[in-house]
Amino acid sequence: MACTAVAGSVVMPADAVAKPIAAPADFNGDGYQDLVVPAPTAKVGGMDGAGAVAVLYGSRTGVSTLRKAVITQNTAGVPDAAEAQDLFGASTAFADLDKDGYSDLVVGAPNEDLGSAADAGGVTVLWGGKNGLAAASTLPVTLTKGGRYGLDVAAVRDSGGARVLVGGYAGSVEFSGTFARNGSVSTKTPHWGTPSVAVTDYLVRDGRAARVITSVRVGGYSGGLVYVDPASPSVPLPIDGTTTATGDVNGDGYNDLVVGDPDEPISGTYGHKGGQITVWYGGENGLAATPVRISQDTAGVVGASAKYNRFGTALAVADLNKDGVGDIVVGAPGQTQNGKARAGVVVIIPGTKTGTPGAGSYQLSQETASVPGVSEPGDGFGLTLAVGDVRADGRPDVIIGAEGEDSYRGAVWVLPGGSTGPTGTGSVELTAGKLGVAGDMPQVGGFQPS
Repeated sequence: MACTAVAGSVVMPADAVAKPIAAPADFNGDGYQDLVVPAPTAKVGGMDGAGAVAVLYGSRTGVSTLRKAVITQNTAGVPDAAEAQDLFGASTAFADLDKDGYSDLVVGAPNEDLGSAADAGGVTVLWGGKNGLAAASTLPVTLTKGGRYGLDVAAVRDSGGARVLVGGYAGSVEFSGTFARNGSVSTKTPHWGTPSVAVTDYLVRDGRAARVITSVRVGGYSGGLVYVDPASPSVPLPIDGTTTATGDVNGDGYNDLVVGDPDEPISGTYGHKGGQITVWYGGENGLAATPVRISQDTAGVVGASAKYNRFGTALAVADLNKDGVGDIVVGAPGQTQNGKARAGVVVIIPGTKTGTPGAGSYQLSQETASVPGVSEPGDGFGLTLAVGDVRADGRPDVIIGAEGEDSYRGAVWVLPGGSTGPTGTGSVELTAGKLGVAGDMPQVGGFQPS
């Protein structure tokens, strides 16, 4: 059983929240997955921080800047207009919302003003079609001043139909039922409003998707609170965290929930030095009562836990080595690499049908053979992650973001899938310049709103 939707999130020092790259999806129906690279603080029409998303259409040879489109709120057919600090592209997710066979892209702009409601936030759907993403419409989010809806988004189509989950500082709202290209939707359901929502996701089990909502940091915890299919009132899982991913990491046919907690421990009670991840195994009756915790001190896991490694900042799950079991991809953007502080790495932890994952783990970095560039202080390689098959060869590719690359303009790497996992051979680096994204710090490959 595979993960159907993406929209996890990550948290950086202070209260910043880094937003992920959406996993690739097929927007033009050609059988190849397409890659979305957000640049939420890009300059558009002279407006700093207006935001953009770059879409690179997949092919037999992978993604290329020769087959790309840069979409902003000034693009023809996209509602509203680019304004300073809208942060269009702060969050992205996809699903076939109107059931026409093409994936649609959901884009959050959490600083969008709606009428007199400043920073209410906005959510735009870019509709897929045979020519790619073209027409667009907005979803009717709640008009709440400072609500910042669109800070995070998730989307899914399951046996019950299509759903879009939108998170913001005023809580979360879910859209479901029939989605029309004029922006109308049959059902809009608000969910609990406090604490503020930092993460939204879907955990698919038995053909239905359960909501996963993670709060911003809560006093006394090293991260936020994690809720699965929350109602009001709701009880969180007995573990804190800030980012999530789903997939079957023990090969039993049930999706598991992986929660990242990259923060340093609070009073030695919660979290782990350098960060940790927690695996909640799924089963016939839902998630197991007792999770498995994994850090860089876990047997077999490459590296060693060190303060501010931020292991668990970004997460993804995919069967990289094609053994039928999902592997866990973990970002540690604060790790020192080759003597360069905060250069960052990505750790691959193979899934296993027995025991605690860890054995056979390895890491990827800019020092990996054939990966473009070199590790530099503050790169933050692994700040964001996604997995997908942009070549349609059945081998998942790993997409890695580094916000500090290129003098903090940011970059994204695509590492092709190989017979035993991702490889640097044939990998490409996508910088702001190559993508055609403007701005001094467009934050390609990562986003940290205040």
